[in-house]
Amino acid sequence: MFSKRLTALSALLIAATVSLTAPARAATAAGAWTQVSNTVDVSCAGLTYRPSADWFLPAGTAKGLVYLQHGFSRSNGNLADLAEHYAAAGFVVFAPTLPSADIFGCTVSNLGNNAPFLNNVATWLGQANNASGALARSYADALGKAGRPAGTLPTSYVIAGHSAGGEVAAYVANRLRTTFPSQFARVRLVQLLDPVKSFIGSNTATGLKGLNLTSTPVLAISSPPYLANSNANGTVELTNDVHRPFLGVRLTTGSHCDAEGASTDGLCTVPNGASQPGNVTALQTFAVAWAGDAVAGTTTATYYPGGAYYQSLLTGGVTQTLSGS
Repeated sequence: MFSKRLTALSALLIAATVSLTAPARAATAAGAWTQVSNTVDVSCAGLTYRPSADWFLPAGTAKGLVYLQHGFSRSNGNLADLAEHYAAAGFVVFAPTLPSADIFGCTVSNLGNNAPFLNNVATWLGQANNASGALARSYADALGKAGRPAGTLPTSYVIAGHSAGGEVAAYVANRLRTTFPSQFARVRLVQLLDPVKSFIGSNTATGLKGLNLTSTPVLAISSPPYLANSNANGTVELTNDVHRPFLGVRLTTGSHCDAEGASTDGLCTVPNGASQPGNVTALQTFAVAWAGDAVAGTTTATYYPGGAYYQSLLTGGVTQTLSGS
């Protein structure tokens, strides 16, 4: 989120602050979903990292899996509010914390060359159908901690990411396309929440240009260009690389913190401005509705151009439509 303005030292300090101020909540229940926290294995430079993972488990049979990735200098706890909305709608949500600073370059944002690390991150979904894979093992542990019966991961995927996590989402989805095609066939939607591309490398462009070759929906919910989202460079990349008539919406008075909703903090809102409640509601409504339609293979008209809800926000000046060039 703030990679252009932070030195390596300040990034390390922020990462340490996040780990203290946004701890995961273990085995928490609210309404029809349960949250459990554990870890998930991922390779980094020949080592095995075990980052924090939050699982949100819906009641009953899940309709799909949402992989929800936070942005630079953030943690999975900052996306808990949005994760709860997905879970309440019937999704299993997997939200890991990836490093923002790491001596080996295993980071959520590209500070040198994080592509090898993101290739390893992609194996979470690439091997999700393997009971011995890292994601399946983490899920099994979460079910046990929640007192749920053993089960397998849902087989329909939504890959979503906020800020630098949007770059991760696009890159990981395309990595599945090139390396795990049978698993990519299970990806129903790539959802970019005010995406920000790294100032080094071409991970966003690589991911989006690859996805443009497919019919997999790629939809964004973005805020206007300003410093916090690097002049909306991720959204600009999306509209330049993915040539489709509908690519989501821009919240005309949006904040970069909108995706975090009630689980944001001053590290986001002080430099970027607090979110307006109506913008948070619109983002959460579209994000969950589009994910639900994607896994069900349906189109709930009210949430798309021409539909009542969509048009009310458009004509009210709350949103603008994003489209590919």
